[in-house]
Amino acid sequence: MSELKKYCTFTVGEYCFGVDATSVREVLRYQNLTSVPRSHSAIGGLINLRGEIITAIQLKSILGIPTDEDCSQFMNLVVSTQHGPVSLLINEIGEVVEVSDEQFEASPGTVDSTASKMLNGAYKLKDRLVLILDIGAVTELAI
Repeated sequence: MSELKKYCTFTVGEYCFGVDATSVREVLRYQNLTSVPRSHSAIGGLINLRGEIITAIQLKSILGIPTDEDCSQFMNLVVSTQHGPVSLLINEIGEVVEVSDEQFEASPGTVDSTASKMLNGAYKLKDRLVLILDIGAVTELAI
């Protein structure tokens, strides 16, 4: 029997994503962002989290998802990375799901090529497909 893995799920646009639950530090409502001049377009800004300055990454930009939303509508999913903590700007937090290797699939062929580079694959659940975000690839591109 395969070992169960836990992923924290969230939505960006109409898509459901997941990250390894052990990498999640906290989830915050909107935080004021300080813009970073001349930074990558995926950098939403910087947040001050109890004295710690954290880069906020605009996932919609990285994943090629059109946005016309005001950033104040986003939540912050703070995750640990090899570069230190970063905040992923998401639409809504989901739940923690447990999945097995039998549910794992390669990234769907319909996913945009830019976005597919940011994914480790997907897990097919009863009611949805959870795309597994490669936090390392996201931070390498944005930071």
